[in-house]
Amino acid sequence: MAFSKDFLFGVATSSYQIEGAFNEDGRTSSIWDTFSKTKGKVLNMDNGDVACDHYHRYKEDVELIKDLGADAYRFSIAWPRIFPKEGEYNQKGMEFYKNLLKELKGKGIKAVATLYHWDLPQWIQDKGGWEKRENIEYFIEYAKKCFEELDEYIDMWITHNEPWCASFLSNALGEHAPGKRDLQAALKVAHHILLSHGMVVNLYRKLGLKKPIGITLNLSPSYPASREFKDKIAANNCDGFFNRWFLEPLFKGSYPIDMVNLYSNRVSDFSFIKEEDFNIIGERCDFLGINYYNRSLVEFDPMSILLFRGAYSEYKKTSMGWDVSPDEFIDLIQMVREKYTDLPIYITENGSAWDDNLVDGQINDTDRIEYLIEHLKAVEKMNEMGLNIKGYFYWSLLDNFEWGYGYSKRFGLVYVDFKNQMRIKKESFYKYKEIINRRTI
Repeated sequence: MAFSKDFLFGVATSSYQIEGAFNEDGRTSSIWDTFSKTKGKVLNMDNGDVACDHYHRYKEDVELIKDLGADAYRFSIAWPRIFPKEGEYNQKGMEFYKNLLKELKGKGIKAVATLYHWDLPQWIQDKGGWEKRENIEYFIEYAKKCFEELDEYIDMWITHNEPWCASFLSNALGEHAPGKRDLQAALKVAHHILLSHGMVVNLYRKLGLKKPIGITLNLSPSYPASREFKDKIAANNCDGFFNRWFLEPLFKGSYPIDMVNLYSNRVSDFSFIKEEDFNIIGERCDFLGINYYNRSLVEFDPMSILLFRGAYSEYKKTSMGWDVSPDEFIDLIQMVREKYTDLPIYITENGSAWDDNLVDGQINDTDRIEYLIEHLKAVEKMNEMGLNIKGYFYWSLLDNFEWGYGYSKRFGLVYVDFKNQMRIKKESFYKYKEIINRRTI
């Protein structure tokens, strides 16, 4: 079975990971500028000051997308370029995105814009960041400006990318900016991000704008390492932590009570959650974006607040140590369909990092090609099953700054030599190009 003509094949990136130009044209620091320059936070103290220098090389990068034959490009907007200080709108920052979007339109490539991919302006973090409800107003102000200035060029809007990462990974586990280890802070951040999502979708509609708008969640199906009852508890809690904490308020109007009970061991104040918030969070979207990389295999751990830890698995692993698990991809989407929503689904990220070697000017990345093919076969099968997957965005177009891993992990279809910014198409680039062209695997 082939992919339909209206199925969107795309590639994805994010602002802090590729743009560079960290202090040009009025941009001020984001929390990632601060975090990456704090000793011990990012491997080798790598940072996004230059990254892929996309800010200056965007025409070259759009040409790569055109050559790939992709229907769409998903990118994110750097909030500190648009509002570098409180109440100060920066036209110069907006111009970069207008130029990028005109370049995409000129090449016939659809534009999918993410408003928030984790680069919160540092000046907002200094006021309490996402932990403070009143700071949501800054996000609304920023979103409104983006809608007014860019909507004519945009084909789809995404409010937030992966709220789990921006809340728990960043504020409870401390692995991402701002690097806090505070469960109460993480719960507040998650709630206010979800609330801001609903408010911004509502704002978009009130402005009379008509493009599809939604949110992107990173989801990972959870499996017990054995048939023992305690491992089933572990899998349930893992599912609650990664998936249900975001799916349930979006689609069922509440937080999962089993997880609230667990968190109550450490958090006593839930006054930041107001009853009427769930009506706002549940504002109906036009689609759901899902980022999928791997399954979670877990076992019981009595020492963990969530009573689970990762378990040993014999699956093939990417260089991130993640299980290659395309069959579980299908399980995940079936679960979302059965329990949560009939909205069209876009796979807004899927991809893999491997230890790519440049040999005679080429990168023969057979592992990435195999991963790509297996996951696209899964998408094809899901559509045969009637699960309504509308598009697939490979992560990522370019090798880039991989957050806490710095430049040590390569996800790109295009190899980037970070010393001279040379771009080299990998074999996976040509394979994906072939699949897009034929619209079948």
